[in-house]
Amino acid sequence: MKKIKVLALLSIMAGALFIAPLTMYADAAPGDIIVTLGENLTEEQKSELLKEMDVPADVESVVVTNEEEHQYLGNYISKAQIGSKAISSTKITIGDKDQGLSVKTNNINWVTEEMYMNALTTAGVTDAEIYVTAPFEVSGTAALTGIIKAYESTAQIEIPEAQKQVANEEMVKTAELGERIGTKEATELMTRVKEEIAKNPVQTEEDLRALIEKVAKDMGIELTQEELNGLLALFNKMKDLNIDWDQVQNGLKDISDNLGNFLNDEETQSFFQKIIDFFMAIIDAIRSLFK
Repeated sequence: MKKIKVLALLSIMAGALFIAPLTMYADAAPGDIIVTLGENLTEEQKSELLKEMDVPADVESVVVTNEEEHQYLGNYISKAQIGSKAISSTKITIGDKDQGLSVKTNNINWVTEEMYMNALTTAGVTDAEIYVTAPFEVSGTAALTGIIKAYESTAQIEIPEAQKQVANEEMVKTAELGERIGTKEATELMTRVKEEIAKNPVQTEEDLRALIEKVAKDMGIELTQEELNGLLALFNKMKDLNIDWDQVQNGLKDISDNLGNFLNDEETQSFFQKIIDFFMAIIDAIRSLFK
């Protein structure tokens, strides 16, 4: 795993936003596998990805088009970011009820694992193991579109359009804010706002604005007026959805546990130890100059 991807895992602190539970087992049972493939993959690339996913070559798959990517994400990010080809693909393994959601990625360089988790829980997908991959590095937008499409077409659940739009907008806003202040800081900001809303639901837009400003200030983050207005609009839309805010606390606990596992990971510890050793060497060198 690249170090940049390892560090990106810090954004696992992103708050999980839970919509009132959807019935996900009408035609899909725990253990069932759903595969989504980008429409613009070559036959050779499809074969390689199916082998990587460890699924049969004749597995039934859901095809994702570039037009669908633009339909779901075109209001929030540029056409250039989405691109002109649908490449990223996924393997979705339906989990047991209350199992939770896990996401792993390969060759995805813009949408992080935690951003997928946020968007999917916002859309109502909560119990599954998801693997997102591509034959080369891509943004990963086709995969998000594909997962939502797969649940609607294969698992026979209906995700309201408003939920899909908010899920995509949340992912994009977090990613864009992360580009300026850091992924960890952006996702933690989202987490803290959700925590506060879960504890004390806001009643007015003024209260919501004050809450976002307070959380940002406590974290030492100075939001631009545009960023503040964007977050305000996003959380206002969330207020209009059927959100079970009591579930937010459980989701945040699971994410915190995952963060703890990350920090205890041997590779992570080795990486940070190298940084510590590096600075210790500098200190020793400075000391020797004064002897």
